[in-house]
Amino acid sequence: MEGYGSETYGDRIADVYDEWYGDPDAPDTQAAVETLAELAAGGPVLELAVGTGRLALPLAKRGLAVHGIDASEAMLAKLRAKAGGAAVAVTVGDFADVAVEGRFSLVYVAFNTLFALQSQDDQVRCFENVSRRLTADGVFVVEAFVPDPARFQSGRVSVAKVELDRVRLDVTVVDPVEQRSESQHVVLEPGGVRLYPVRVRWAFPSELDLMARLAGLELRHRWAGWRREPFGPASGQHVSVYAKARSRT
Repeated sequence: MEGYGSETYGDRIADVYDEWYGDPDAPDTQAAVETLAELAAGGPVLELAVGTGRLALPLAKRGLAVHGIDASEAMLAKLRAKAGGAAVAVTVGDFADVAVEGRFSLVYVAFNTLFALQSQDDQVRCFENVSRRLTADGVFVVEAFVPDPARFQSGRVSVAKVELDRVRLDVTVVDPVEQRSESQHVVLEPGGVRLYPVRVRWAFPSELDLMARLAGLELRHRWAGWRREPFGPASGQHVSVYAKARSRT
């Protein structure tokens, strides 16, 4: 995807993001907020790729000091327009840089968004910069899918939704060597066609654990979801909690 930048996904999808993914009453969202609030332990919180505030706003409503980073001004405009949006401090930029001041009890990146960083180097850099921004007992939480080689096949077309006057298709091309997929959410309507591009570089949980080790972090918990379900070979996603590595003698 020539010309695809760190802000492209958010800028293109901002108008429909909440309709597709932003239901604040969704069980997964509520479970995520509960777990993140507990992990924050009352301390300041930083969300990487904060988007329209699906998680940041309810956390701020609980009285936590929440900061967010996002490359998309369009997504941040949606956040600011919502009730309570002014309570979330925001920084515009590439979240791999973690370009904010201060230290945080909780830093998190949800909904597979770590994979929006386009190379292994960028993902490693993100872990390193997060480590510098954690308090001594702070945690870094990553929610991501577990890559499934059978799912990532070049030329794959799937039907995401069929309505009376609208069809949504997902079209994907895969580079298995680079662990990268380029997709389009294609919406067909009587008024025309809309395209929402997505480009990700995925990583297996073991690779993320190594990135954490390089940044001086270690895995403390890994669950199959926000309700802290046990993680196992059949799990399709994971919520991984990293903290400063304990000294070993």
